[in-house]
Amino acid sequence: MRPRRRWLPRRRRTTVLVREAGGPARLITKGAPEDVLALCGPTPPAVQAMLAEHFDAGSRVVAVAVRPVVGLLQLTPEDERYPVLSGFLIFLDRPKASVRASLDQPEALGISVKIATGDNAKVAEKVCVEVGVLSGGTLTDAEIDGVSDADLAASARTTTIFARVSPEQKARIIALLRLSGGSVGFMGDGVNDALALHKADIGISVDSATDVAKDAADVVLMDKDLGVLAEGVMEGRRIFANTIKYVLMGTSSNFGNMFSAATGSVVLSFLPMLPGQILLNNLIYDASQLAIPGERVDQKQLRAPSHWNIAFIRRFMFLFGPISSLFDFATFALMLIAFHAVPGEFRAGWFIESIATQTLITFAIRTRHVPFFRSRPSRGLIAASLGAVALGVYLPLWPLASLLGFDPLPVPFFLALLGMIVVYMVLVELAKAWFFPRAAQQLQAGPILVRRRHDTHHVARRAFRFSSPARVNELRQGDSPKRKRQ
Repeated sequence: MRPRRRWLPRRRRTTVLVREAGGPARLITKGAPEDVLALCGPTPPAVQAMLAEHFDAGSRVVAVAVRPVVGLLQLTPEDERYPVLSGFLIFLDRPKASVRASLDQPEALGISVKIATGDNAKVAEKVCVEVGVLSGGTLTDAEIDGVSDADLAASARTTTIFARVSPEQKARIIALLRLSGGSVGFMGDGVNDALALHKADIGISVDSATDVAKDAADVVLMDKDLGVLAEGVMEGRRIFANTIKYVLMGTSSNFGNMFSAATGSVVLSFLPMLPGQILLNNLIYDASQLAIPGERVDQKQLRAPSHWNIAFIRRFMFLFGPISSLFDFATFALMLIAFHAVPGEFRAGWFIESIATQTLITFAIRTRHVPFFRSRPSRGLIAASLGAVALGVYLPLWPLASLLGFDPLPVPFFLALLGMIVVYMVLVELAKAWFFPRAAQQLQAGPILVRRRHDTHHVARRAFRFSSPARVNELRQGDSPKRKRQ
């Protein structure tokens, strides 16, 4: 099915009527060479060769044509016909030397950079060659209009350059890329970019852009540099990775502890831990997790975007939570059988074991590699975790421990606890080696489907100053933003 024809006109030229004092009136047309030359009639080969030479050099070209008129008071499209070509205006804007480095960073993060421009295709291709971008092909405006949405969506995923595209075509391309499963960010600074900025998941503009572009964007950069975007993406992935760490550790440890507490309450003749002791345990553990936002993230996790996968979290919880309960039950047996512990001693022993295991296991769960050898935690996490364990061991031993419901523990308990912690860490590493490869296989077999709406964004927009009622009144009265600031 062919795309429906849009009623909006597409003009890449401007025509004005100029009447000099005491002289004849003239129509002056300027714009894209293809459009202007089409009005002038047959183009001499020498002119075409000159135009191709400038395009091949990467120059932006504006054609100017003139036609004298007599008695014309109002312009119509028919009046633009058959002007005489006066010449070309040539603009040469070389890419910055830092462009290549700015493009390397998004590519290293798995981000595909595409170019949607109103310039000639040869100019865009020349710029890509100069900055070292490997082109995956070029689509022009006529080619885009001639294909269906399904065919364009398939081509857009591999095509690098979209040349001579109109604002509506930019928006159409972005909408199709979003529907194909990718998250799309669009960077633009002109009035013609407003539609595309609205359609993208993240509309990005710069501080020097037009007010229309800044109003349509989700993010306005103070520095016009792709490197800033790459740093923002990397920081976002780091934050998401650390958030997932906290979720995995919280769900697995809480599931294991609550399961152990529920089982102990049924089996034992006394509460395995008092409510106040449980709250104190959680307070110490959660305080140690405050260091996670500043945690290091493995480079592998920064190379590709991650997704919220509740099935993955559920499988992780049901595997590592019972492992935690297994060592809780081992502690129960140790206290009751080996040490014949009274309730106060039992609660002190489980309190220390619970704090030690769920806090130290943070180092194993925070990475898919072997901790400390292939993935070093941050100093803040090390200090917070060891501090939490030291406090958990000290509280049942300090002189006022009886106020918390704890009784002193024998020294052999701590030796047994050290052995259990070592076995626990080894078992968790073995579980990791089994779990993560299978989780990756399941992800490849059934990729996550992101449900999208056609005209919604992932970023909630706020009311920009350009869109406020007071600002609208100012614009209606003729106050431009620049004039207002002056």
